Amino acid sequence: MTYFNADSASCEASDAVIAMRITPKEKDLGEFSVRRVLPAAKQRKVGPFVFFDHMGPATFPPGKGIDVRPHPHIGIATITYLFEGEILHRDSLGVVQPIQPGAINLMTAGRGIVHSERPGDDLHEESRLHGIQSWMALPEDQEEIEPAFAHFRKEELPAWSEGGVAVRLIMGELKGHRSPVTTYSRTLYADLAMDAGANLALPLQEQEQALYVADGSVVVAGETVPAGVMVTLCGTGEVTLEAPSPSRVMLIGGDRLSERHMFWNFVHSRPERIEAAKEDWRAHRFPPVPEDDERIPLPGEE
Repeated sequence: MTYFNADSASCEASDAVIAMRITPKEKDLGEFSVRRVLPAAKQRKVGPFVFFDHMGPATFPPGKGIDVRPHPHIGIATITYLFEGEILHRDSLGVVQPIQPGAINLMTAGRGIVHSERPGDDLHEESRLHGIQSWMALPEDQEEIEPAFAHFRKEELPAWSEGGVAVRLIMGELKGHRSPVTTYSRTLYADLAMDAGANLALPLQEQEQALYVADGSVVVAGETVPAGVMVTLCGTGEVTLEAPSPSRVMLIGGDRLSERHMFWNFVHSRPERIEAAKEDWRAHRFPPVPEDDERIPLPGEE
């Protein structure tokens, strides 16, 4: 197995508002597929975001659903954000928490956590699953903090309407609003649900920023960005988004962090720490998930 450096492209080589266009890779997970947007070949991360998966939309027959056995993480915080469906989260801290549309599960791995993602209460009926899973690298001085978990209800997140756009602020600050969700470095994450004909002016800041079109399409700086494409943004001032049809756009960004290495579910600034995590998982030294004693072996060690 090899590592790659979770590094990112720079705006310095471009004077355009859109610096990079990223088309995700489809990844088959058995019962459904995901579109892996980050890391990409030429854009490993955006701010602290080192991983960004678009799940579904998928329809499951009764008795089927997402079913991810216990697996470990280090060096990151993860966010699960659903548009549709339900996932039951269990972890080695003893947390059991269903995640539903519009709510936030923030899991901080730090020095190490194990979790599973199982079907929710809709298992016995036909169900849908659609959402975003993302990982944020922790700053180097916080990579080994104690693991933690926090859940935020949909109603706890700032939400407002502007120019035909329903904005929900997941993390960080935007247009005078501030999310209560914990951040470990400057981070921006927002859900923009746009009506047909809607427009929204967004500030361009010195932090790294990108837009991902989850549904529909959006016009950015005169260019139409279709569903399933992420664009990284550069410049100062502001950029106006226009939606020719009903669309959903995710805004992400934050301060650029130092180089990261990634292997499987392990992310860290020091590759030797990843080697130690691999050995800890082989040797069953990670804490177990109560009432969920299955586990996913290391890649290639099934």
